[in-house]
Amino acid sequence: MIAALYVQTGGCYFGLSDVDPWDATRDARKYAGPWPVVAHPPCQLWVNLAAVNFKRYGGEHNRPGNDGGCFASALASVRAYGGALEHPAGSNAWRAFGLLRPTGIGWRSAGHDEWTCEVWQSAYGHKARKRTWLFFKGEKPAELNWARVAGTHQIGWFDRIKPTLGKAEAMATPRAFRDMLLDLASSSIQRQEAA
Repeated sequence: MIAALYVQTGGCYFGLSDVDPWDATRDARKYAGPWPVVAHPPCQLWVNLAAVNFKRYGGEHNRPGNDGGCFASALASVRAYGGALEHPAGSNAWRAFGLLRPTGIGWRSAGHDEWTCEVWQSAYGHKARKRTWLFFKGEKPAELNWARVAGTHQIGWFDRIKPTLGKAEAMATPRAFRDMLLDLASSSIQRQEAA
């Protein structure tokens, strides 16, 4: 069994016999094990535009990093039970929590069975490149698809010659990417059983 934390209600983690999905109604901050996790903590307040929105609109609910403890809880769950956490490339949560930033292509060891990398979700079927950082807890993880596929669409307005995806499609996790994350979490189960 794998616990999928901070996932969309009715999304791609629902309906799988070996996955326990935690959407907003279950509040993944309350997860207390025992299974390894795939964590998708909210990212809106950890990206660079969060500072712009806070300056423009104010309010504590817009303060960068003020996610109610979601990222901290997701990271603690991965460290306690094994598995993987994903966030947008460049996430300010990496600096805030002292995580090793990914560089280049491939896994980077952060010590104590902790690893980071950057992967593009376009290599797993997303229409946009969707650069993503992963944090993994377990023995050396499997090699991933490191392809840097440009994508046919964009998220936001950064590449003005491509069509822009709507919010739901931009946020969606491709099934192949989900399966890869579940395989990573499963490999941390094997690590725990061997210990």
